[in-house]
Amino acid sequence: GAGAASRSSEGVVCGRGGPGPRPCEGTVREERKRRALRSAPVGFYPQKPGQELGKKSPDLGEYDPLTQADSDESEDDLVLNIQKNGGVKNGKSPPEEIQDPDSDVEVGMTKQHTSESAPEGYPAETAGSLEQKAAPSLMPYLRTAIFLLTVVISMILVLVCAFLIPCPPRDLHNTWNRNLGQGAGGVLSPLELCDVNSDGLPDILIVFTALMNASVMGVSRPSITVVALSGMNGSTLWTIQLPEETRSVQCNGLSLGAAAGPVCLVTGTSKFLSLLSASTGKTIWTLNSIHLSSGFLAAPAATLPDVDGDGIRDIVVLALKDRQPDMFFILVSGKTGTALGGPVKYSINGEGKVIGPQVHITSRGAIYILFGFGNVQAVALRDIFTQARNRDNFPAMLQQEEPEWEKRRSVNLSELIDIYSGGVDFLQTVKTPDTNCSNLLITTKESLILLRGQDLEHRWTLELQNISSQPVPGYFGADQTLDFMLQAQTGEGNKKVVVIDGKSGLPVWKQELPWQRQQLDALSVMTLDKKSVFLFWADETQPVLQSLQPGPRPERPGLHHLYLLHPVFPTVLLDLTNATDKVIASAVGINDLQKDAFHITVTTTATSEKQPGFLSVSKLGLKWAMMSQGRMVWLKDSSTPKISRGEVRRFLARMKFADFPQKV
Repeated sequence: GAGAASRSSEGVVCGRGGPGPRPCEGTVREERKRRALRSAPVGFYPQKPGQELGKKSPDLGEYDPLTQADSDESEDDLVLNIQKNGGVKNGKSPPEEIQDPDSDVEVGMTKQHTSESAPEGYPAETAGSLEQKAAPSLMPYLRTAIFLLTVVISMILVLVCAFLIPCPPRDLHNTWNRNLGQGAGGVLSPLELCDVNSDGLPDILIVFTALMNASVMGVSRPSITVVALSGMNGSTLWTIQLPEETRSVQCNGLSLGAAAGPVCLVTGTSKFLSLLSASTGKTIWTLNSIHLSSGFLAAPAATLPDVDGDGIRDIVVLALKDRQPDMFFILVSGKTGTALGGPVKYSINGEGKVIGPQVHITSRGAIYILFGFGNVQAVALRDIFTQARNRDNFPAMLQQEEPEWEKRRSVNLSELIDIYSGGVDFLQTVKTPDTNCSNLLITTKESLILLRGQDLEHRWTLELQNISSQPVPGYFGADQTLDFMLQAQTGEGNKKVVVIDGKSGLPVWKQELPWQRQQLDALSVMTLDKKSVFLFWADETQPVLQSLQPGPRPERPGLHHLYLLHPVFPTVLLDLTNATDKVIASAVGINDLQKDAFHITVTTTATSEKQPGFLSVSKLGLKWAMMSQGRMVWLKDSSTPKISRGEVRRFLARMKFADFPQKV
């Protein structure tokens, strides 16, 4: 009947009242709720997964309006709940913006409804934030692509550098041995070390007389051979034959420019003087033998400053007459090998071993040539130049004079200046520290004399009998003044090794050692801490055992040992290696890339006089020998406190060698 109530499927009562149809209460509530949710900010009424809209949230403690009683205050309560949860901006809301919260629309509504219901006065970004977040952004993908592209390019560059840029070769062969075959007469000149193949490691140039097979069966002819051996592995880099025996091969101090590469100057024993390419062994120039038609070369050539003005250092040679007791100098162009004028003749004054020629430059810049025959004399390079060119004018570099030297000219005002007379065996120029002047070190059979280079006054003299080798310079003390190691014969198959202080001339270290063979010069090599280690040969018997057993010593041939002396441990010798054959030459080089040093030894087998022996060249890395096979030999009795082996090994492991000039 009229006014009768009926329920819909949702449980909402609809009916008629009044003149027109009455809307369903459930429909009105749903519309109000829908409007309220549209005007509410995003995130209002948070809903968990599976939670139905309008149910009580246990987390927030909020109540849905649908669960409240259907009363007149339901709308007011809904508005208060909306304000409490942030639905009203700044606590104010226009009356027209308060919507009915009765809606069953979920919080995750579409962005179209959200944008349409943005309240007035709110920023546009807030209303469209969901649309901006939902739109896919290209920026992360762009950053990822740039990062991956950078990684790929870096990997390509690393691979290009690894495969195309050559790495510096490493000296993997710390020791090697090379047999050169039969050699008649042994080594003809001192060993020369030079980087021939530009691998950063010095190579070895050796000159010897090789026996070559001739065309006639069973007949061998001698041939003067120069061989360049690789310092890396001992392989042959090049080999050439020379027309005569040689006095020296010098690869330092003369250069034709960086583009020409390293060069070597070869001085023969008769009339051969030639400049070779160190890289290939090919001849660059040879001095015309007509300049030596009446004489022969008496000593190795010496390099001069550039006196002809072509930018290349020049050369001076000392020659002797064949029949007359005269000598003469020849100036040679270092660039072309032509003689710079004629020979300059002088009379020989003295007897004995040939000394020089050596170039000496004083503190004033005056240039003198030192030479002699059992003595030391000097002649100004200016005098040689003017006589060779037969003119009075000379370069500006030759205009300087040293007054103290000029006072020593002979009474007859000849060009020769007397420096020292009497039994001179060796002459060396020694650079003084922190100055541009050099002193003169003179060695005789019985003494060692140091002359001041500026005025030729004696600084000190050391008396020592039977000096048998040239002094070896090195830094034994901490005063940065060069010291010297000497070797002298003591009789009964022994030798005395002495280190002389370069400042005072007094012995600072000495030891008597057994040695049955001919004397070999000691060697020295610098370390990074401005010290020098000294290397010398001696026989096998240990000094500490021999000092306890006086009398004749048992001879044990075939065991010659290479000893190393470091000034930090003066009571210990380090036995590096031994040789059973006769040692005839040795040298030491620097591997600057690895801060290491190596020792080169040339030996020959002991054979009969009619049968020549075989020459062998061996290399020994010093750091490798010290750490792997070095043996400590104590020089004093057991009462002296000994250094622990571990301390010595730790010190040697940190040692690094460097190619510092010895200033000699």
